[in-house]
Amino acid sequence: MTQLNGTSVTPNSRSANRPLKVLVVGAGIGGLTAAIALRKQGHDVQVFEQSRLATETGAALHLAPNANGILRRLGICAEEFGANAFERLTEYNANGKVERSMELSENHKIWQHKWLLAHRIDLYNKLKSVVTNADDGRPAIPLRTSSRVVSVDVAAAHISLENGAHFEGDVILGADGVHSMTRSAVPGGDIKPFCSGKSAFRFLVSKQAALDDPVTAPLVKHPGELCMWYGTDRRVVMYPTSHNSVLNFVVIHPEAESADQAADGWDQSGNLDRMLQIFSSFDPTILKLLAKADPESVKVWKLLDMESIPRWHSGCLVLLGDAAHPFLPHQGQGAGIAIEDAASLAVVLPPGTPVEEIPERLQLYHEIRYERATQVQEYSRILGEDRTDGKDLDMYGFVNFNCGHDEWDNSTQKLREWTWKRIPNPYWRMPIAFGPMPGPRQTHLGVPRDGMKSTFTTASIKFKTSRTVLQNLFPPGRRGWRFTSPGTVAYASFAKTTLNKMEWLGGSGYSHIGLYVHGVEYVKKDGSTVKGSYLPILFESLTDPIVSGREELGMPKLYTSIDVYRRATSYRIRTGWQGALWGNFLLEDLVEVDPSSASGGISGEADAGMLAYKYIPKSGRANKNVAAEEHAVWDPFSEATPKPMPKRVYTTKKASFQIDGLDWEQLPTLHHVISRLAEVPVYEVIGAKVVEGEGVPDVSGARPIE
Repeated sequence: MTQLNGTSVTPNSRSANRPLKVLVVGAGIGGLTAAIALRKQGHDVQVFEQSRLATETGAALHLAPNANGILRRLGICAEEFGANAFERLTEYNANGKVERSMELSENHKIWQHKWLLAHRIDLYNKLKSVVTNADDGRPAIPLRTSSRVVSVDVAAAHISLENGAHFEGDVILGADGVHSMTRSAVPGGDIKPFCSGKSAFRFLVSKQAALDDPVTAPLVKHPGELCMWYGTDRRVVMYPTSHNSVLNFVVIHPEAESADQAADGWDQSGNLDRMLQIFSSFDPTILKLLAKADPESVKVWKLLDMESIPRWHSGCLVLLGDAAHPFLPHQGQGAGIAIEDAASLAVVLPPGTPVEEIPERLQLYHEIRYERATQVQEYSRILGEDRTDGKDLDMYGFVNFNCGHDEWDNSTQKLREWTWKRIPNPYWRMPIAFGPMPGPRQTHLGVPRDGMKSTFTTASIKFKTSRTVLQNLFPPGRRGWRFTSPGTVAYASFAKTTLNKMEWLGGSGYSHIGLYVHGVEYVKKDGSTVKGSYLPILFESLTDPIVSGREELGMPKLYTSIDVYRRATSYRIRTGWQGALWGNFLLEDLVEVDPSSASGGISGEADAGMLAYKYIPKSGRANKNVAAEEHAVWDPFSEATPKPMPKRVYTTKKASFQIDGLDWEQLPTLHHVISRLAEVPVYEVIGAKVVEGEGVPDVSGARPIE
């Protein structure tokens, strides 16, 4: 069952419930987050990192609400290691003129989690610490450094290292970055990243140093302020981190202007003088701020992009983060989307995941993540385009799409829907938002119920009455209904059944009582007939069977209270609605007889089956008297599963019943029904009986007649 902070999904497991063996290739932010999330799901995880120290490079990053929420769900609070809130956005042109400035505190109230600005290395060290230490009784995750993976077997979930070592698992996570080796093992993944045409200098500056300079102090006076200076084809991005004590710079420019220095990695040494020359046309104030960088700390790297690969998985291998979708930095979402990938994988691989389902679940992960990650990736490309036409971009739309998303909850719902689709014979009825409905015929996952040990007690009174009055209870204006006998006399029974030890009700039960009209037949369009007892109304004492029976079977069910008084030789039934009693049924002088000598079913008679009429109205006032579904129903008793087995039978000739229609005030929803039942005359009570037994049919044979 997938469970983290109250969210749960039960997988349709077909194999032993054991932890999966997960091999994570790459110890970056995405790989470590996935390792932590999968360990929380109870799996055995190992991480393989090609570098010797498993360290993170780069300066700072955004933990927007979509990423911060996932980290907090995993128990990682970035404020504890220096992340500060993103509180203000200011945009300048290259001449230093303010083009837009806004406070973000009010905007942030629409998101559950804060938008934080964090030092990348602090986040990485926190993730590594969580991985390499025990957590909630789960052991530390082995983090194997100097472990370059040189080949993967996607079918067997095996990896081989450069040193000749081999490791076997159930699933492999390719989290090995933009220059991923594992990506080549995925069909269509043998492609290389390319330079987007831009490079970026990256470095940190002490905020205090900027505040101490009266020229630059006005640019950094607000805590949590992200500033951007735009030229046509270049820009400077600055924001604080580490409790607002350090300023992070990303200085983006045409790749050709630093081509002799930039490389594909993140730790290439840059040249401070070259950077100042490239931005010499910018406002002198920002140049003075840039000049505060330590020349040895300035790094420059190419901004890499990559064509989308058609799929992120093959066999037991799946990609995440930059291995699947390298990001340009223009939205600060690269790390966030990798964190989302990690969360999604943890959700689709919950505790109890059968090994044989892994390829299907990795396909599900791809379907969940591909469109969103690709869309955010495209937004980043758009925001990084040169400003040549003055086009005003929908930045708010981009931000809302990015931040207004919780991948854990989203993936949880997608896993539910995937699970529901795999149910062989699901029952869907309102409310459908929660999936197929459990009921008397099936569990939530479509597994048939076992009614063999359920018990029943049926008390029925059969009487002679008027065929005409009973005929008036046929569905009005609907063709095909008639009595088999042409006489004016007909037979009917009031039958009450108490059910108990019902699996679908957690071992409890309920009662129902109905009028069963015997000797009825339905003439089909082809002239053939179906014969049985007709059920114009069935009252039940519990909501659940009423709803399931009306919607799934088409039975004409309503609520009534049903009280039973059982004594040694008598059986009394009283029915009512909120204290207003409308029915009194009494069987006296009961005598036990041999069960094999008695016949009859739920209706009190040995009919071939039960006839009813389903009518579901179409919604809307404009559709008054229009049916959404309407047809005759047939339940053949020969197909009853399981077969009822009478254990004790009692009979009597002394039985009676009284029905009082009361009035609309006393029966505001039932008077029109009960008053009609009160009109049914009793010419003679033919007999009555009480039958006790085991095995309660699930009525799954009920279906439209034609």
